[in-house]
Amino acid sequence: MSGTVLTGAAAAALHRDDPERRPLTQKSLNDDILRMIAKPGPVWIAVFAFDLLVLLVGGLCLRNQIVLGLGVAGYTRPVMWAAYITNFVFWVGIAHCGTLVSAILFLFRSHFRRAVYRVAEAMTVFGVLTAGLFPLLHTGRPWLGYWLVPYPTQRGLWPNFRSPLEWDVFAVTTYLTVSSIFFVVGLIPDVAAARDRATGKVLKTLYTALSFGWSGGNNQWKHYYGAYLYFAAIATPLVLSVHSVVSWDFAVSQTAGWHNTIFAPYFVAGAIFSGVALVINLLIVIRKAFRLEHIVTTDHIEKLSKLVLLTSTIVGYSYLTEFFMAWYGPSNAERDTFLFRYFGHFWWASWIMFTCNVILPLLLWFKGVRRNLPVLFVLMLFVNVGMWFERFVIIITSLARPFEPYAWGVNYRMSWTEAGITAGAFAWFFMFFLVFVKVLPAFSITEIKETLPVPRRRKG
Repeated sequence: MSGTVLTGAAAAALHRDDPERRPLTQKSLNDDILRMIAKPGPVWIAVFAFDLLVLLVGGLCLRNQIVLGLGVAGYTRPVMWAAYITNFVFWVGIAHCGTLVSAILFLFRSHFRRAVYRVAEAMTVFGVLTAGLFPLLHTGRPWLGYWLVPYPTQRGLWPNFRSPLEWDVFAVTTYLTVSSIFFVVGLIPDVAAARDRATGKVLKTLYTALSFGWSGGNNQWKHYYGAYLYFAAIATPLVLSVHSVVSWDFAVSQTAGWHNTIFAPYFVAGAIFSGVALVINLLIVIRKAFRLEHIVTTDHIEKLSKLVLLTSTIVGYSYLTEFFMAWYGPSNAERDTFLFRYFGHFWWASWIMFTCNVILPLLLWFKGVRRNLPVLFVLMLFVNVGMWFERFVIIITSLARPFEPYAWGVNYRMSWTEAGITAGAFAWFFMFFLVFVKVLPAFSITEIKETLPVPRRRKG
């Protein structure tokens, strides 16, 4: 991006013809990003009100489940893991993109991340907050969730550390802690800039607390970059470890279709796949709504879409590997389970999964698709639909086809309670995100400024 300043009719014409070439300087960058933090407009208020309405519906469905019991959730033997665990795995996967974009690409010095990583980091924190709800809901008694935490009791009872549910507690809480710290540390210089411009007493107090006394001195910058690098190095292994632990919820069992060593890398690739797709959706909306096409350019979106294409290829390879090993291996139960997935009672879910995750992303090989934002937006929506159904297929089809034929069951149907709580989970996530874009800087002023030329002092 050039630091040349155009004025008058030339700048207006350039802005009108190509918003991505709008002049960007050190001062205008602050103005463009911080103006997002303003009094909410009617569109934002309408969207937020609709989001709260959906969240209220989810809350009423949860109240119905608490009063009447888990029977209203559609759980039917042998399918005793259903939509709640599907949502848990889905949201943990969504949360992985932030750590990848912010930490790993930071360590590899990928400069294109600077304009997109803050949105990805926020999505990580909010995704983990959403995922953490579902193990509690799945237990049927969410108010007793503290029983999963190891603490000394008078009766000497401890959680069962051989339980995958217990592994999830440690994985999710660790990921939430590190991701939140990483997110807050990266915000410090930008929140200080917002603090200096804030006029309202509430926002001024909030920004003062989050800026931790930042004044921009050389010593502070030295410690800031050192801390950011340190947390990036800590967060990087979490990309591989957290979703690997989630995959072991399934892989350590003897259930046909789950007992597979490919699950750890397969789940990690799928998590990055779905997370980057949602980041693209969010960035396309934000850059259009706040007229930030010159900050989040089509080039940034295209690079992220290439990452979606890469992870789609890995996910497709994993599907084919699973099917091949079931056919080639000695287990008749494994072979029967995979045939049941694609040609049995739940065939429609499996083919939605395969179409959305493998076939449709092949369009990303074409540059015209990667740079056509309306088409790309719709394609990324299909990707996340496919990734939700991937978790649905893994859980439902394997549980519906256990080893004993007398126990086979295809009578699972998602209940209205499950559907309402699932919709409420999406509303829960977007509630945090809508507040985020109106309260905190959604893009890194500090790191984007590093790509701009140093302003020159006028002569005279």
